[in-house]
Amino acid sequence: MPKTQTQKEPTRTRAGSSGRTSKRAPKRAPRKKKSITVTVELLAEMEIGEVWVLYQVQASEMIRNHLIENYLHLVRYTAERMHTRLPSEVDVEDLMSSGLFGLMDAIDAFDLERGVKFETYCTQRIRGAIFDELRAMDWVPRLVRSRTAKVERARRSLEMASGRRATENEICSKLEVDKNEFGKLSRDSKPVGTVSLNRKWFETDSSKDVREIDVVKDTRQENPVQKLQRDDLKLLLTKGLSRAERLIIILYYYEEMTMKEIGVTLDLSESRVSQMHSSILARLKAQMQHRTKEF
Repeated sequence: MPKTQTQKEPTRTRAGSSGRTSKRAPKRAPRKKKSITVTVELLAEMEIGEVWVLYQVQASEMIRNHLIENYLHLVRYTAERMHTRLPSEVDVEDLMSSGLFGLMDAIDAFDLERGVKFETYCTQRIRGAIFDELRAMDWVPRLVRSRTAKVERARRSLEMASGRRATENEICSKLEVDKNEFGKLSRDSKPVGTVSLNRKWFETDSSKDVREIDVVKDTRQENPVQKLQRDDLKLLLTKGLSRAERLIIILYYYEEMTMKEIGVTLDLSESRVSQMHSSILARLKAQMQHRTKEF
């Protein structure tokens, strides 16, 4: 009998393959990013730029605290600079506390890809946080403050242009208001202040502190005769300055403008403004040395 051949079952092939069986490759597990163990010693050895890169990739409270400590001097500098233009009742420590929140917000919102220097970006955020706190502490409405600032800007503009004290009619013309409206603006710009008569005036050797109500004479009041003499001496010292030199002193020391901004205002180069500033200081110093006893 003829031998029967066993038939093999045909192998299943995928379309397009030349009879070869397809084997699916096993899926690879996604690689996990290596996390760096951050320590205080490691942060102290790293450059501040490297710390920023590390904070962007691996944000943590330890790195954030390190950045806060590194830029804490900006908070103190900004708070002390703003405190010089505020009343004595405002505590510089309160300003620093508010500025610290601005520093923390700046660190969280800072983006390295923008290519902006952090000190420049951070200073504006600190100033903004301090201004927000001052507005919250101020009991005078913001509308009154804005009207006061509007009147003062017009007054300074007229006085800088004419070199003398501005009159009410000139300010009315500058603001384009009548006298009745200007009188209302003037009254709003002089709000009534409140003073506690029970607050401490100064400490004594005894257990009792001197309060405001106990003070009969104000020893802080300046002698009007001495004030007039000092004003006359200041006028005498600055008498030889030209209009451009006076503007440089006013814009630099009172308006806090930079040399470049002053040059744009006066149509001068930055180097020329710096040269005139040095010359003015040298002349004023020479005149004051001869009148030290009078001061």
